[in-house]
Amino acid sequence: MSLFKARDWWSTILGDKEEFDQGCLCLANVDNSGNGQDKIIVGSFMGYLRIFSPHPAKTGDGAQAEDLLLEVDLRDPVLQVEVGKFVSGTEMLHLAVLHSRKLCVYSVSGTLGNVEHGNQCQMKLMYEHNLQRTACNMTYGSFGGVKGRDLICIQSMDGMLMVFEQESYAFGRFLPGFLLPGPLAYSSRTDSFLTVSSCQQVESYKYQVLAFATDADKRQETEQQKLGSGKRLVVDWTLNIGEQALDICIVSFNQSASSVFVLGERNFFCLKDNGQIRFMKKLDWSPSCFLPYCSVSEGTINTLIGNHNNMLHIYQDVTLKWATQLPHIPVAVRVGCLHDLKGVIVTLSDDGHLQCSYLGTDPSLFQAPNVQSRELNYDELDVEMKELQKIIKDVNKSQGVWPMTEREDDLNVSVVVSPNFDSVSQATDVEVGTDLVPSVTVKVTLQNRVILQKAKLSVYVQPPLELTCDQFTFEFMTPDLTRTVSFSVYLKRSYTPSELEGNAVVSYSRPTDRNPDGIPRVIQCKFRLPLKLICLPGQPSKTASHKITIDTNKSPVSLLSLFPGFASQSDDDQVNVMGFHFLGGARITVLASKTSQRYRIQSEQFEDLWLITNELILRLQEYFEKQGVKDFACSFSGSIPLQEYFELIDHHFELRINGEKLEELLSERAVQFRAIQRRLLARFKDKTPAPLQHLDTLLDGTYKQGWEETVDAAISHLLKTCLSKSSKEQALNLNSQLNIPKDTSQLKKHITLLCDRLAKGGRLCLSTDAAAPQTMVMPGGCTTIPESDLEERSVEQDSTELFTNHRHLTAETPRPDPRTGQRIEAWTLRIPHSLSQHLQLMEGPKS
Repeated sequence: MSLFKARDWWSTILGDKEEFDQGCLCLANVDNSGNGQDKIIVGSFMGYLRIFSPHPAKTGDGAQAEDLLLEVDLRDPVLQVEVGKFVSGTEMLHLAVLHSRKLCVYSVSGTLGNVEHGNQCQMKLMYEHNLQRTACNMTYGSFGGVKGRDLICIQSMDGMLMVFEQESYAFGRFLPGFLLPGPLAYSSRTDSFLTVSSCQQVESYKYQVLAFATDADKRQETEQQKLGSGKRLVVDWTLNIGEQALDICIVSFNQSASSVFVLGERNFFCLKDNGQIRFMKKLDWSPSCFLPYCSVSEGTINTLIGNHNNMLHIYQDVTLKWATQLPHIPVAVRVGCLHDLKGVIVTLSDDGHLQCSYLGTDPSLFQAPNVQSRELNYDELDVEMKELQKIIKDVNKSQGVWPMTEREDDLNVSVVVSPNFDSVSQATDVEVGTDLVPSVTVKVTLQNRVILQKAKLSVYVQPPLELTCDQFTFEFMTPDLTRTVSFSVYLKRSYTPSELEGNAVVSYSRPTDRNPDGIPRVIQCKFRLPLKLICLPGQPSKTASHKITIDTNKSPVSLLSLFPGFASQSDDDQVNVMGFHFLGGARITVLASKTSQRYRIQSEQFEDLWLITNELILRLQEYFEKQGVKDFACSFSGSIPLQEYFELIDHHFELRINGEKLEELLSERAVQFRAIQRRLLARFKDKTPAPLQHLDTLLDGTYKQGWEETVDAAISHLLKTCLSKSSKEQALNLNSQLNIPKDTSQLKKHITLLCDRLAKGGRLCLSTDAAAPQTMVMPGGCTTIPESDLEERSVEQDSTELFTNHRHLTAETPRPDPRTGQRIEAWTLRIPHSLSQHLQLMEGPKS
């Protein structure tokens, strides 16, 4: 504890349950007033922007209504606020506000008050830039030595530096070796940007190097770079500090020297312009913010450092000069001139405690009272200890994991799918060849038992199924309320979904006495959509290119009983054969054997078999459950159709290779086009050539990470964890980057090995009781899985073994998803279907 407390000059609490960070505070003469007094600008993550001009009647007074010049809701979270010369044609100061996806520059003007309410401010938007990437922080300065104006540089969450020359966007560059964003600052003396990377090292980049480096339209090295049309981004100097950095600041002694200050987790560093250490100071506490500024002593610098012990320390170089106590933990600290009082220290906490203070010598002395000694009664202490333990036990029960029945009774969720189509189809913007695409209504009912907060319903279905609305919010302010919502589901595109099961997920918070904000909870309810939503009765076909036979242990069931809604005629043939016609165009035939316990599914396209196969198995299970039969089982005999699956993989991989070749050709043509353009401009003596518009968008038109490498990485993870044969396989380390493979041989080998180990009884689950340590992490790259000689010889034979459990038909399968590309399951019939979706996306719509 410090002997002296910070003298409170003015303070206030901002908002209600708002959050703030180090970039949310700024002090400047933002309204360009003639007296040069600073104003306090504060932005919050809730989107509120406030401007204060404190005028306390006496020291320690709280905020008055007239101290608040402006309060506006910008609707987007405010990440950082800065004041500078951001508007062309004038050297007046303007306010720059950074949002996650937008940069706005405002003009702030003051208005004198005519009544007791005091002065006011008005804010006018001068211009804004919509960001294509999520922003993290920004810095500003006279980049490139420009005079009379400030340029802005924004660092995105994925490591891109975007430079804006006031109203126009200049360029963007990716930082090499980037992982996570760090603090960013600009040094005007060296014309450099400084940051601290995830490698725990300070890095300096020259502005000229950034300006002349290759355009940041791709994260990987392009053919254009290989041809030498641009320079790669090279760091000027680096310094390893061995810890993550909280903030970085640059302070200039004079025009000939400046220092770079870096606040680490346990140290703060002072560096020269070239990256050499001037001095460093080890801290005995965890810092939260800092602010270096020039000292009155020549050649030294003062530094304010706040910490998580509610303390503010003042250092002159490495010497502690003063320590004072604050009423909160500061996340941002500034020094300014307020109301003709110079050197006011302004601090801001993460919960909105804003205070203006100064250093004084008014100690708060505490004298401990005299303690009267008395004899201890151990019997009373035992009784008190038991009572306290009982209270602690009761509290732990109430705040711990609730019983399943009580948690489920908080909210009941039920889903009803209408048995009939909508009278008026709700399908819009469909890409299906049929004239009319039907839709079906789904009704979700929620009933609460207790008061719930922030209830949100999210509904998910498999693409290309589409929902008319998938997000709903509710307020359950009183118990026993019932809320019902309805929406429609329809087929949007021409390929077949992987399954007809949907999921309704409700997230909510249940408030308690000790936690008024509520404990988060999630409940879900699954539902099945009707097959007729995507399928029509069709004419059976006697021949087909692809067939699969399902064996059962019960007598065959009439297909009319299993699929009553698909009877297109009344003859007896449909007892044993039935045709299906998908809206996307595929045709499938199901045949039931009259003498054996088998069912055959056949189609011209291999990937079309899965959905009807899965639907047949589900309906057989439901049929025998209604009959009271409990030992019904399905099985699949014969060889696994890996060859058809591998053909789809090769076709998909060939499309990717062709896409890469076309992209390289496009890069070469772009270089030629720019060379011709430069010659034409030189011929017409144009001194200000205009940049190419939207060419970077054209060049960046293909996937950067493909299906083959992601699936291979996921299968490799399974083979080295839950399906591993020894601890040696589990200890293998994988690469950290996914690259396009040379061919698909390794992927095919891993898929065959996966099916073989599943056929031998492997299960896709990670057991914590396994003898071998499970230390694997989801891989970012793939290496060949080692097999024993015995397994290598038996791969071909084991692939044809009998799958006696029908769950292998519907369990986990490696299937490429156009959205994620990562899902690992065991039954391969489901794989080619989703791969065909990816092929259709790459080939375009069929005629």
